[in-house]
This record gives sequence, C-alpha cells and structure tokens, in this order.
Amino acid sequence: MLPPSTLKTLFTICIFTAFQLTTVECYECTSCSIGECVFNPSTCKTSKACFSRRQELTTSGVLSGLAQEKGCSSGSCTPLAFSATLGEKYAFSYDHRCCQSKQCNKEDIALSRDSKPNGIECPACFTDDDPICDPDPLKCRGAETKCVVVTGKGTDSSARSRELFGMGCATESACNLDMTVMGAVKIRTKCKATSSGSPALTPITSAMLASLFLLKVLL
Repeated sequence: MLPPSTLKTLFTICIFTAFQLTTVECYECTSCSIGECVFNPSTCKTSKACFSRRQELTTSGVLSGLAQEKGCSSGSCTPLAFSATLGEKYAFSYDHRCCQSKQCNKEDIALSRDSKPNGIECPACFTDDDPICDPDPLKCRGAETKCVVVTGKGTDSSARSRELFGMGCATESACNLDMTVMGAVKIRTKCKATSSGSPALTPITSAMLASLFLLKVLL
C-alpha cells in the first residue's frame, strides 16, 4: 500500500490534469452594431467564436440600406454569404463570417459584386406593398446563376406591416432560406429553373432544321 504522502501527490496531479482538460480558452472579440462599428466599438469574451455580419441594399446602384454587426457567438457559428438582384433596381448582399482568435473580427467586411454577364436570364420584379408583381426578363451577372423567388414581411418607418415579393437572379447560397434580414424583415426564398439567353436546340428541332436545309439544297 502506498504511503499517505504519495497518495496525496497522485491525487493533486489528477485534479490538476482534469482542470487543464476542462479549461476552455477564452478570447476577446469586437462587439458593435450599426454605426457603433465605426465610431464606438466595444469588446466581449467568448470560448466559441467571433462573428461579423454585413448586409447591404442598393437601389439603382446607390446604397440605400446598411446593417452591420459584430460580436461573440453564443453557440456554434455558421458562415453564410449570398446576394440577389430583384428587378432592375434592387440588389441585396449578405455576408456572415466566423473566426476564432483574439479580435479576429475587428476589420470590416468589404462586399463586392461581379458585374460580368453570365449568360443566365431570369424573370425579375420587386414590390414591397403587394404579394405579387409582374416580371420582366433580367440578365444575371457574376455568381448569381439561380432564378429566385423571395417572399417576406416587415414594417416601415411608421410601424405599418408590409408584404414584399421579388423575383430575380441570386447566388446558389440564396436558395431555400428562411431567415430575418436587415434587423426585422422575415424572408423565405426558393430557386427555380434557370435559362440562358440562347436556349439549346432540342433534338427534334435540330432534325427539322437539318431536313429543311437539305430540302433547300436539293431544290
């Protein structure tokens, strides 16, 4: 049997090892929302992750809405980035990022959009006072290769309930969402089949054209 002094030492080592294994590292994140992120950011401590989220709404190419937030994640942090163009005037970008180190979310997210046409065309329109709108064709650009339908509910500056409906081009990550954007607008999205500006010929159509061409040559 081991002497009491040896047992005490082993017990102390076991307690110290267990404490080390259960201790979770905490680190500091930047914490702010809206204008605070520019003028008066604060800090928070977490053992999960820091997050940074930026949302931008542009109307006819001019920034008309901005929501920015940074802080400590209370649980698991899941990144998400997407964009959509509804009608010819309205473009929305969303980027939620996660990181795990001291002050890793301090820098602001810079959102960018590729303006190069990608050959996809979608029906597009937008309204914030009606459950439906009449679409016109829209040529998609950049990574927005999906045709999306967006429905949502929110409130205006006078606290009046508004229904929105939109159609247009979106990134694949914008499909099948059910979430809140810009602080108080609840949206749902669904993607539809896309089409290019020049649809591919079906085998039957191709055969008919070939027959007509051959008939013309023979005559």
